[in-house]
Amino acid sequence: MTEMKRAKFQIGQVVKHRVYSFRGVIFDVDPEFDNSEEWYDAIPEDVRPRKDQPFYHLFAENDETEYVAYVSEQNLLEDDSNEPVRHPQVRQIFKGRKSGIYQPIDDLLN
Repeated sequence: MTEMKRAKFQIGQVVKHRVYSFRGVIFDVDPEFDNSEEWYDAIPEDVRPRKDQPFYHLFAENDETEYVAYVSEQNLLEDDSNEPVRHPQVRQIFKGRKSGIYQPIDDLLN
């Protein structure tokens, strides 16, 4: 029997990348890698993450732009800056923050 992976971070939480200069709010979580092999193989082998860990979908941003990112748990850290995420899609899924965590719009969960 396979052991169920438990995600370290939660939907609505603001995180930052361990190496690269971007941060974002989590809007979905995959218990383990669930993207294309082409995407995975494009990552340089020396920094390629393991597939057997949670992967997070982020409304991400850096100093220049906003985008959607797919990041392994091993490459994320909690962002404790308390700064809001400016990504425009955040307002489509979340209604605001409570204790630093973005709160989902209830209608989208039903």
